[in-house]
Amino acid sequence: MVSGGPGGAAPSPQARRAAAASRALSSPGQRVPSAPAAGGSAGAWLSPGGGGLCGARGCSRKAGSEKGPRRACSAWPDLPGLKLSLLPLCAKLVLVLGDLHIPHRCSGLPVKFKKLLVPGKIQHILCTGNLCTEESYDYLRTLSADIHIVRGDSESLNYPEEKVITVGQFRIGLIHGHQVIPWGDVASLALLQRQLDVDILISGHTHRFEAFEHENKFYINPGSATGAYSPLETNITPSFVLMDIQASTVVTYVYQLIEDDVKVERIEFKKH
Repeated sequence: MVSGGPGGAAPSPQARRAAAASRALSSPGQRVPSAPAAGGSAGAWLSPGGGGLCGARGCSRKAGSEKGPRRACSAWPDLPGLKLSLLPLCAKLVLVLGDLHIPHRCSGLPVKFKKLLVPGKIQHILCTGNLCTEESYDYLRTLSADIHIVRGDSESLNYPEEKVITVGQFRIGLIHGHQVIPWGDVASLALLQRQLDVDILISGHTHRFEAFEHENKFYINPGSATGAYSPLETNITPSFVLMDIQASTVVTYVYQLIEDDVKVERIEFKKH
C-alpha cells in the first residue's frame, strides 16, 4: 500500500507505478514485461514470497527457529532488481551471459552493467561463448570461481562445443547456438534439449534476449552482454541474465540497457 505524502496528499504517479510493479512481481507464475522502479530503472526490490524465516520461497529456516531479532540471510548482499538479502541460504544465483566480442566489436561491458556485477554475489557463471580474449575470462573470474564456457563461432580459445551443468535440481545445457539451424529455431532447440536430456537449455549467437517454456522445458538466450552487432543486425540491446534457483523453481531476471537505463524483467519457471 502506498501512503500519501505530507499532510495526506495523494501519492505521486511514480509511487503508484512502483506499488503496482511490486504487487505484480510478488505474484508467482506471471511473466512481467518490465519490472522498473518508480523512475523506470533497475532499482525495484523483488521479494519472492514464501513462508521461510527470511520470506523467500524454499527457505528451510522457519519462523520461530531462531531466538532474538529476525534477520535476513546474511550471505546475500543486495543487487538492484533482486533483493538478495531476502533469499534463502539454499538459493543459487547464476549469471548467464555471452557474445561479448571484446575488443573486435565492442570495447567492453557497459559501465552500468559492471556496477551491478560485483564480486561476492554470484555462485556460478554460464557463458555462451565469444569472449574472444583471455582478459574477458579473467574478468569473469573476479565475479565467481565457478565458470562454465562454450566456444563461440568467432573464437579461437579452446572451449568445448557444449556442456551440461547441474545446479540444484536442474540439469542445464549450454551451447553457443550457431549449431542450431535455423538460428534460434524452437524445434531445433528442442531436439538438442532432448539429446542433452536437460531441464534448461541456454544458447546464444542471435545476440537477442529470449526466454520461454516449451514442452515443460525452459529455454534462455541471454543476448549480447555488450550489445555487439550480429551478422543480421546492428542495433542490439545489451543484456544479461541472472537465474535465482531455489529447489524446483528458477526465477530468471533479464537486465537490458535501454536508452542508457537498466530495465529488469522477471520470468518464473517451475520444474515439472
